[in-house]
Amino acid sequence: MNVELIGANAGKIWNALQNGALSSKALKKATKLKDADLNLALGWLAREGKLAFSEAEEETIIALA
Repeated sequence: MNVELIGANAGKIWNALQNGALSSKALKKATKLKDADLNLALGWLAREGKLAFSEAEEETIIALA
């Protein structure tokens, strides 16, 4: 996987979260990314401080920071 693809996947996540927070399952479904691709892109955005994470009913909720 190259950096450009990770960046493109980060863009998919960013777009999916524009309408509000999503659970990790819902985000995966919305972006149609595989687990590894989703996690790499989430890490990219988290490192840049662009995401907020919380827990609800034993599920991770992800929102734009």
